[in-house]
Amino acid sequence: MNISHIEHIGIAVENLENSIKYYEDVLGMTCYSIEEVVDQKVKTAFFLVGNTKIELLESTSPDGAIGKFIAKKGPGIHHIAFAVNNATEALKLAEDRGVTLIDKVSRKGAEGLNIGFLHPKSTLGVLTELCSKQ
Repeated sequence: MNISHIEHIGIAVENLENSIKYYEDVLGMTCYSIEEVVDQKVKTAFFLVGNTKIELLESTSPDGAIGKFIAKKGPGIHHIAFAVNNATEALKLAEDRGVTLIDKVSRKGAEGLNIGFLHPKSTLGVLTELCSKQ
């Protein structure tokens, strides 16, 4: 699969503006990007910590994945994302290795990355995202 690094850690939040203030005012970090991913019903904010990003995720609709997650579990860590050379190929390889997929092929995500998710029932309870620039 050739994972090169942790791309980001996704954190579900109820209020993006308040959450950004916490990361900036308390932790001293700088939000470098805010973006809405309409088809995923989410608004994101990114922070860089070394070579790893923190992605805050606020639902734009209660029926979106983040809205459902917060309704069921409350705010908190949602997923870990790993950088790979080709997300679609990595998804196929994971499936060949017996992992249940949420996405059979990659789709466009925040920051223009191609993304795909592995089902947490197959990944020791951790929602896992695979990301690539291609």
